Amino acid sequence: MLMEVLSTASDVAMLCFVVSSMLAMGTALRVGQIVEPLRNVRLVVLALVANFILMPFGAFLLAHVLGLDPSFGIGLLVLGCAAGAPFLPKLAELAKGDIPFAVGAMVLLMIVTVAYLPIVLPFLLPGVTVKPMQIAQSLVLLMLLPLGIGLVLKARLEAIADVVKPTLVWFSNISLILLIGLITAANIDKVLQVFGTRGILAGVLFIAFGFCVGWLLGGANNDTRNVLALGTAQRNIAAALVVASQSFSDPKVVVMVIVVAIVGLVTIMPFARMLAKSGGADCDPNSSE
Repeated sequence: MLMEVLSTASDVAMLCFVVSSMLAMGTALRVGQIVEPLRNVRLVVLALVANFILMPFGAFLLAHVLGLDPSFGIGLLVLGCAAGAPFLPKLAELAKGDIPFAVGAMVLLMIVTVAYLPIVLPFLLPGVTVKPMQIAQSLVLLMLLPLGIGLVLKARLEAIADVVKPTLVWFSNISLILLIGLITAANIDKVLQVFGTRGILAGVLFIAFGFCVGWLLGGANNDTRNVLALGTAQRNIAAALVVASQSFSDPKVVVMVIVVAIVGLVTIMPFARMLAKSGGADCDPNSSE
């Protein structure tokens, strides 16, 4: 009973965080600020290569080298194919990276993920069927729509956007703290099942691999390099959970996704703060207005 309550509470916290953070980002930026960084074709191509070629390959390689249970390996592969985490703008803010690029990259990677997962997963895992509309629905309603509302509010009613933004940021931060605690507490039994299977080790190495790939392909600009490193390491857990829960009967696939989600939450965010302290330049979303 307690676990069910915690699971429901973590779902609510996830919903609150995603929606409020997208609204907050929208009220802080203009469409031009998001689109401008994506005009760097070379950086966009490298971001796509990092997230949709190298990360699936890394997941496959780690599962093979570590001798993971096949279902855990599938969970890792699903994560490797799911990019565009809603946490990316928050991570960029913590790392003092390029926030407009983070939002633009997040939107681009989310959209590509919707098209990519249904095509690639059945090819990599014969017999698997993925429902793209269910993935698209969650991404559009929970992420793209709130972001769009925030952008419209910023463009049409800037004074109101400036007033509500601090409250949205505060609410986003509180819900994120609650999310980390609740998702860990709600799934502690699942995490314990993975001990002794090298699943947690695979999750740590997978995240480290993603960070290194993004860092190496992020170019010379420290702000964008930090964002691409963090954005490649942090996968789209929401999209991965939708696919894992609806396309696979073995619960171990979902367990692996949850384990990597928890490992990512407790490692990537502190590392983002370390990046800020190590020399990341301040990046105020309003500075270029």
